[in-house]
Amino acid sequence: MGIQIIKPKDQASGQFDGGKIKEQKPIGFSGEGSIITRLGPLFYWAWAHSQEPAEIGFHPHQGFEIITYVIHGKGYHRDTLGTESVVQEGGAQLMQTGSGVQHAEALMEPTEGFQIWFEPHLSQAVKRTPTYSQFDSNQFSLVDINDVKIKTLLGNNSPMQTVTDAKMWDVLIPKGTVYTHSLSLGRTLASLAIRGDGTLLSDTIKATHFSHKDFIIVQSEQEERVALQAVDQDLRILVIEVPTEVDYPLYRKPR
Repeated sequence: MGIQIIKPKDQASGQFDGGKIKEQKPIGFSGEGSIITRLGPLFYWAWAHSQEPAEIGFHPHQGFEIITYVIHGKGYHRDTLGTESVVQEGGAQLMQTGSGVQHAEALMEPTEGFQIWFEPHLSQAVKRTPTYSQFDSNQFSLVDINDVKIKTLLGNNSPMQTVTDAKMWDVLIPKGTVYTHSLSLGRTLASLAIRGDGTLLSDTIKATHFSHKDFIIVQSEQEERVALQAVDQDLRILVIEVPTEVDYPLYRKPR
C-alpha cells in the first residue's frame, strides 16, 4: 500500500472576487502549484472560504461532473438551464455538464465549502444533455458507528449519483476514536483533514501522523483496512474513493 501526506505548501491555492473567496486546492488546475494533478477520475478539488458575500460570474463547463458541498453558510447558483437555487449548510449540488452549460455562483454570507470535479468518459459525456440537481443535508444518510458520524454524500445509497465511479463521505471522528475504511485492490482513498489532526494506519503501514489541512492519499495493492484516528481533538475529514485507473482515456491537463 502506498501513502502520501501532502502538506498545504504543496497544494495549490487560488482566489476569486478580489480575494473575497480564498481556496486551498489539494488538486488544482495546471500551473497552480499542486504536486498532485489528478487521482484517477478525481480531476479537481478546491476547499473554499469566504468571510463575506462574494460572487463568481457566468462561466462555461462541459463534460465534467461537478459537486459543490457546503460545510457552512449558503451558496447561490444560477445557470443557462434556467436554474436558480440556494444550497444551504450541509447541502450539495451536482452539475453534470454534458454538452455544455454556463453558470454563476455566489456565497451569500461567510461560507466554507468544496468544489470537486470528477471526469467521466468525456467523449461520451459531451453528447449528454446537461443537468443540475440539488440535495438538502437531510437527504443524505448519516450513521453513527461507535460514536463516529459518517455522512454518505456520494455512492452507496446516496441520492446524489455520478456516472463516474466515485464515492464520498463527510466523517466526524471524536478524539481518541478510530474510523475504519475497507479499501479494495486498485482503489485510491483521498482525504482532507478540515478539522483536527490524526493518525493513519493499515494492515501493512505503521501509524503515520497527519495534521489539519493535510491531504492524505492511500493507494491499495491488496484489499485491506485503513484506520483513521483522531488524536488531540475531534477530527473532521472529507473522504473520497475512486479507482486508481479507469478503462477510458483521461483528459491530459496542460503543464
